[in-house]
Amino acid sequence: MTRKYLDMNQHDALYKVARSYPGGIDALAQQMGISVNVLRNKLAPTIASHYPSFEEVSAIVDLCHGAGVTDAHLPLYALLSRHGMTAFVVPSPDQIGEDDLSQTVCKVMSQVGAVAEAVSNALMDGKVTVAEADLIEREFQGALSALGAWRARLRIKAEQQK
Repeated sequence: MTRKYLDMNQHDALYKVARSYPGGIDALAQQMGISVNVLRNKLAPTIASHYPSFEEVSAIVDLCHGAGVTDAHLPLYALLSRHGMTAFVVPSPDQIGEDDLSQTVCKVMSQVGAVAEAVSNALMDGKVTVAEADLIEREFQGALSALGAWRARLRIKAEQQK
């Protein structure tokens, strides 16, 4: 039986992101300076006796983000979601362009539309499955990230105008 990995389960998300590292878990272990078998055991959601430390989770997310892995921050979002919290990437001032505010508004509206579409699709049959709830959670995260980026860009713009 094939195991279904959920994006909003922090263990599954970390395993999924680590596997997407260029060269896979073998290359990631080498980059972290630990044995491949140890890292595999710490990442395997089915092995309950081994877990990565906070520092190792942070290193994995950082290395994956630096390598351009899609959704590298997903394990952090999943962990925060478990505790009823959320986060978003705060853009640095050097990432802010002149047209950024109007483009960011469009991104916010697009992301809110994606949330509404995911909810509407899930409710078509009158019930929401775990997979549908997982997708909705990801869409909410995207919308909250877009809102957070918009807020940060407005703050940076205001600071630049002082």
